[in-house]
Amino acid sequence: MGNYYETAPEEKTAVLIGLIQKDDTEEKVAEYMEELAFLSETAGLVPLKRFTQKLSKPDTRTFLGSGKVNEIDEYIKANNIDVVVFDDDLSPSQLRNLEKIFNIQIYDRSLLILDIFQARAQTAQAKTQVELARSQYLLPRLTNLWTHLERQRGGTGSMGGAGEKEIETDRRIIRDKITLLKKQLKDIDKQMATQRKSRGRLIRVALVGYTNVGKSTIMNLMSKSEVLAENKLFATLDTTVRKVVINNLPFLMSDTVGFIRKLPHQLVESFKSTLDEVREADILLHIVDISHPEFEDHMKVVNETLAEIGARDKKTIVVFNKIDAYTYVKKDEDDLTPVTRENWTLDELKGSWTSSMGEETIYISAIKKKNITELRDLLYERAKAVHVTRYPYDKLLY
Repeated sequence: MGNYYETAPEEKTAVLIGLIQKDDTEEKVAEYMEELAFLSETAGLVPLKRFTQKLSKPDTRTFLGSGKVNEIDEYIKANNIDVVVFDDDLSPSQLRNLEKIFNIQIYDRSLLILDIFQARAQTAQAKTQVELARSQYLLPRLTNLWTHLERQRGGTGSMGGAGEKEIETDRRIIRDKITLLKKQLKDIDKQMATQRKSRGRLIRVALVGYTNVGKSTIMNLMSKSEVLAENKLFATLDTTVRKVVINNLPFLMSDTVGFIRKLPHQLVESFKSTLDEVREADILLHIVDISHPEFEDHMKVVNETLAEIGARDKKTIVVFNKIDAYTYVKKDEDDLTPVTRENWTLDELKGSWTSSMGEETIYISAIKKKNITELRDLLYERAKAVHVTRYPYDKLLY
């Protein structure tokens, strides 16, 4: 029986499960499973095997078809697997049914991400935000936590009634906790808003992007500071703000939590206050890992999340990072199959994106420090334009 009040301990073995629906290609699902493996490893799990199944829609009882469920169950028991991880969210009834079959801990995508966030939260604000999101996730799933009691008591007579009372008690505790956390978060938000106001008239620049695209590395280069930069998902949860000076122009730069596809709704809601740094920014630097085969999908996820928090219309510079790691497949002269994006050189890709995007683009390698001077010059020009418009009589720039 999975205990949802604990995070995944280190070195637990796991199987990963994904669904291939009608609009998904096998290549895309393979990429999704690769990301799920990265998430699992970030949470301290050791993925041993991946299972996928083609279905027009998830089975209402067990998410997967009965044959695939049996296949996974046989593998779990033969290999002493500790955890099953699904790439989608499971309904409370699906979770309950699958736990009865597998009899081991089950994570769906939201719970896995919540666990990672909980382990990485450092400040009071982040810890409160994650705890609120986790409590909101748990509330509709509380009946699942008590199925082991029903088995122990036989699920009949007055003992079943006692279990129901305990469930209601637990629900009330969780609801009270949610109310308290919301109040605490509101108080923290007021303090953070006061801090933002106290920064005065400085121009604000915010780094946004998919998780693990190099935002913190770029922050370090721009601000000459030491912000944690790891090759891990969600290395940054708390907003980091640094003062940056380019030529004679000072401005504030903030690095916020990275986005990811299927980010739990509860997290988006509870982290909206953290993302006020993005909402209130004058300029966004949208950092993109151009070496990633799914970078276009990642850009779409980021833009959708920006729209959800009301920041899509900001002045944006798209920074294509990791050009040093970009690769392409060169076609043979006698290969008559259609040319795809995978066959484009970096120069061809630049030409396509630069001409088709409404936003400014620049191509860099933060790790190799390529084109960083060009990025600083571009950022200076855009920040200066905002400054001159807002403070036309300021002699700082003349």
